[in-house]
Amino acid sequence: MPRTVALGDLDLKDYIRPGDTVAWGQAAAEPLALTTALVEQRARLGGIKAFVGISWHDTVSPAYCDHITYRSYCGTGNNRLLARAGKLDILPVHYSSFERSLSGGVDVLFLQLAPGRTTGTYSFGLACEYLWPLVRSARLVIAEVNSALPATRSTVEIAAEDIDIVVHTARKPTAPPAAEPDELQSAIARNVAALIPDGATLQIGLGSLPSAILSALKSHRHLGVHTGLFVDGLTELMEAGVIDNSRKTIDPGTSVAGLIAGTDTTFDMCNAPDLLRLAPTSYTHAIKTLARIERFAAINSALEVDLGGQANTEMIGRDYVGAVGGGTDFARGAAASKDGLPIVALPAARRLRDGTLKSCIVPQLGGPASIARSDAGIVVTEYGHADLRGIGLAERARRLVAIAHPDLREALERDLRESDAF
Repeated sequence: MPRTVALGDLDLKDYIRPGDTVAWGQAAAEPLALTTALVEQRARLGGIKAFVGISWHDTVSPAYCDHITYRSYCGTGNNRLLARAGKLDILPVHYSSFERSLSGGVDVLFLQLAPGRTTGTYSFGLACEYLWPLVRSARLVIAEVNSALPATRSTVEIAAEDIDIVVHTARKPTAPPAAEPDELQSAIARNVAALIPDGATLQIGLGSLPSAILSALKSHRHLGVHTGLFVDGLTELMEAGVIDNSRKTIDPGTSVAGLIAGTDTTFDMCNAPDLLRLAPTSYTHAIKTLARIERFAAINSALEVDLGGQANTEMIGRDYVGAVGGGTDFARGAAASKDGLPIVALPAARRLRDGTLKSCIVPQLGGPASIARSDAGIVVTEYGHADLRGIGLAERARRLVAIAHPDLREALERDLRESDAF
């Protein structure tokens, strides 16, 4: 059984050794009582490493790099401050490989859990995903058990004997940053929604463009959910009867996710025993799982796509702002799915600070190829979609130019004529 320690008595020097790597849940699943104690006590710990995911809190800051070395798979949220300061080490791996990449490399795991539905048990609350294998591989597991979290069901269960130390709290979960779509994103969303058939199973991410896409699906029927991240827009579609998971070919009747980022409406829904289940990344992102889902629509965004179809989801110039993440995992899963749809959505162009337009459909990527051209599926902008599946490079380029910004197509066509690659 775990030992209970009052938060005010928690001295992390008793548990964390110099040079240890500490990992914790991301986004709303961050155990703030523990991570706040960590940064406050950092000078006494002898220098440690931290693996962090999406961070919405000031527990991730260049100011703490005097004693903490940060590593992450993403430049999202406050991680961007670290990246801009040159203080963030990026782990550029597919989400599906996190278990191999992290297991054995994390010494201390911080969790935020909910009390279970029966006395003496625990729920993963808002995140299971890549935390589950670390429960078994970390030397020490310290859990903030937050009585304000929903007791969400999971496909795997954490037991009392999996936990070494428990700290009890009662605090409202953190809501994600506001993400209000603009008209440009709404136009992209309408083009995405037109591709999605009734009965499809959705995977989608976090942010204003995914929010716009979910809003554009309100006239659809019998949609399902199998996703890395569950957001409020999915809850709204469930309440509207759009999502009922009735046509899913695996886990029928239930939404499946690894992480929850929402507000009270979503948290309340989590208490219904059969509407949503959390699962490990080894299930949510595994191609053998995704290939069994018919009509699997994987909807992801990119920063730029080149004329061969490869996508940069990580960097703008020298700034690391995104991630490799699950983009390739889901693209491959949708490609393997019967009637699947691997979709990458992005604006045709973005406006720079000096007012000029820069095309997001480019001859050559300005950053890494996060999604290879061999995994390219359907690219969507506000000007339409380009289905790149099963066609050669020359035709891919022509289709992509056709959905680029009209003011920038001539330059792209000129590059196309002068290039030896197409």
